[in-house]
Amino acid sequence: MENEQKQNRWRYGVNRWIIIGLIVLGFILISIYPPLRPHIQLPAEHLTQQPIFGNVYLTNTLVATVIVDILLILAAIAVSRAARSGSLVPSGFSGVLEALIEILHNLTESTAGKWTKVIFPFFAAITLLVLTSNWMELLPGVDSIGLFDPHHLEHPEDCEVNQIIPGVVYLEGDHHCSSAIVPFVRVASTDLNFTVGLAIVSVFMTQVIGVRALGISYFTKFINVKTIFSKPFFGLIDFVVGLFEMVSEFSKIISFSFRLFGNIFAGSVLLFVIGTLLSMFQFGVLLMEMFIGLIQAIVFGMLTMVFMSQATQAHGDDH
Repeated sequence: MENEQKQNRWRYGVNRWIIIGLIVLGFILISIYPPLRPHIQLPAEHLTQQPIFGNVYLTNTLVATVIVDILLILAAIAVSRAARSGSLVPSGFSGVLEALIEILHNLTESTAGKWTKVIFPFFAAITLLVLTSNWMELLPGVDSIGLFDPHHLEHPEDCEVNQIIPGVVYLEGDHHCSSAIVPFVRVASTDLNFTVGLAIVSVFMTQVIGVRALGISYFTKFINVKTIFSKPFFGLIDFVVGLFEMVSEFSKIISFSFRLFGNIFAGSVLLFVIGTLLSMFQFGVLLMEMFIGLIQAIVFGMLTMVFMSQATQAHGDDH
């Protein structure tokens, strides 16, 4: 009982003062080093002057994608070790991740039925990938620490570079000076290449699962000419509906891509603006972006799972 009281005292007493101390420290640092408005652009910035291979450059969103992949691999290793330890109830990070995976599995099972084992890995992988990528914008240093490139400035002489400690510089001047900063890490979801690539994988694997479930008859969903001669009127309607279904599949790539890209990119811009105008109150926007990042990851994964489940269902006379 005494140990439990000490633990509660630490949890609700000391931790509270730690948080207050960090807030006060943030106010002090902001007053000493006021933030500059970052440069906003749609394409990812190159970190290398020369391509790493072919026409592929090392970009800051590519760095973010690699970091996200490493984090997911480390998380998988941590959960695997917890499972092999023999503990029936995982604790800490492994317990949280197991609870999330169980929720995603139950959602898949209630929708996909016997195809859960096939669809669930895609659902879980896409959700965790997008979630981790979205939440990277909440980390300090992302979109704010990078290389100083004066070639991006029209008047570099108006900007002053001060050295805080060896190897660490601070840029002072007008807001346009911040456009000289090329961040090392930029959230991958703010790059349309990332969202389009993920959408193509989602839509393509949906077709693969549909063919696996229904065979070659799956394509009658798009080209249906079974009754075009026996029932010309209804056959023509079925044929036109199939064409609309084909257009719908391609439109999924656009909707997937721009929904995720638009929400996360707009959130990043909002963080830039609030951080410049009202930097002391940016924590409220950070909480909102944390919620939006979670919602967007679940929406992307859920839509993928639902479309894959629908692809396994036969249509019309093939049911």
